[in-house]
Amino acid sequence: MKVSFDGFTIDTDKELLDLDAIQKFLVEDSYWARERTLEQTRTAIENSICFGVYHNGQQIGFARVVSDLATFAYVGDVYVIEEFRGRGVSKRLMEAVIAHPDLQGLRRWVLATRDAHSLYEKYGFHELTFPERWMERPAPNAY
Repeated sequence: MKVSFDGFTIDTDKELLDLDAIQKFLVEDSYWARERTLEQTRTAIENSICFGVYHNGQQIGFARVVSDLATFAYVGDVYVIEEFRGRGVSKRLMEAVIAHPDLQGLRRWVLATRDAHSLYEKYGFHELTFPERWMERPAPNAY
């Protein structure tokens, strides 16, 4: 899947991903993956549907979806580097994620965010409807 707009491209071709750029952002700039190893990032990418965002050949954003492709999807590692924020890129990224043909008809999508609630609400995400039904088993250092 490939989408182009205003000099940007979103592409799901994993061969185009800049693993070093993704790892650098996750470890240096994210709040959720600072302790993630390169091998963990590589494995996460291998087992996800990935969306790279590019501008003039440089990767400037990323998102990935973990899904069984039938009922459930988890959206994670969503980012656009700071110098490209405020241009609608994250909105176009989320539109591409939600529109991916392999992710249609799912019963539930989930994600976790500390500070981007207003972005995700535009795409139908909201607080858990039944939080009492959900449990988690986080790692000691989970965000």
